[in-house]
Amino acid sequence: MPRYEFRCRACGDTFEVNRPMAAAGAPASCPQGHADTVKLLSAIAITGRGAGGGAPAATGGGCCGGACGC
Repeated sequence: MPRYEFRCRACGDTFEVNRPMAAAGAPASCPQGHADTVKLLSAIAITGRGAGGGAPAATGGGCCGGACGC
């Protein structure tokens, strides 16, 4: 389940809420009981593929990379 980060405008506390993507835009109350919160933009890091870390190797032409011989 995705985790969303919020900040309370009243006390400045930052907190996280786990909820389904369908409820991503729903308001969240501060753990201190304040209702004036704002959802923060979170940066995610996506790294390479396994040990190689790069793009997959090219394997010829054709419609599917040459595996079917077309």
